[in-house]
Amino acid sequence: MSEPRLPYESYGISHRGCVRELNEDSYIVEPRIGLWAVADGMGGHEAGEVASASIVQHLATIGFASSAPDLRARFEDRLGKAHAEIRKLSRMRGVTIGSTVAALLVRDGSFACIWSGDSRAYLVRDRIISQVSRDHTEVQELLDRGMISAAEARTWPRRNVITRAIGVSDEITVDFQQGETLPGDVFILATDGLTAHVSDTEIEAAAVMSPQAACEDLLAKVLARGGTDNVTIVLVRIADPRNGGAARMKAWAP
Repeated sequence: MSEPRLPYESYGISHRGCVRELNEDSYIVEPRIGLWAVADGMGGHEAGEVASASIVQHLATIGFASSAPDLRARFEDRLGKAHAEIRKLSRMRGVTIGSTVAALLVRDGSFACIWSGDSRAYLVRDRIISQVSRDHTEVQELLDRGMISAAEARTWPRRNVITRAIGVSDEITVDFQQGETLPGDVFILATDGLTAHVSDTEIEAAAVMSPQAACEDLLAKVLARGGTDNVTIVLVRIADPRNGGAARMKAWAP
């Protein structure tokens, strides 16, 4: 008997880039669970790699959830365990260690995006891209306050300074966005190594390809333009949601 076809197709790719010696990014692609995530570690030589890997390793233990609230609860539990592990390592080494995270959960015709830091989640629907996540960065705060323009933000000296990350403070602070999924929706999760070199318009254009072809195309663009940071890309295309999502918009509530 053949296995049932999943209601989505997905692919992930990661590269250290053209400048960095180590790849401190990690990612997870678990379509049977309905979980995808990218993480970008920080904290000095090898520590960032450990931080992002801790997140992915804990998320890999989620297992099969019974419902959308169960999946979210399992995700938050594993993220909390990773946070505690990273905090312990920070104390042992006497340095600040942490990792961004951007995750996509899909269940019963609806999605939830959860993030901390400047790794991003995009949605391409009807060939129009929108950024689901909102960067936790100093430059985004300045933009929100109207203190700088979008043009100034692109070259702002401290544009890479993040204001939230897993493991850097006593409490976890994440943002959450939910909605329904529609056939043909494409979600892109990426670390800032992608968005430093590739525009939203180019991500939108790549989304018409297969997940693997899109990831490889975007990575090739990053490397051709200098690849100044590690880069990780995960792309998920919704093929045939099992149930309508509109009636399940509140399904992610614990």
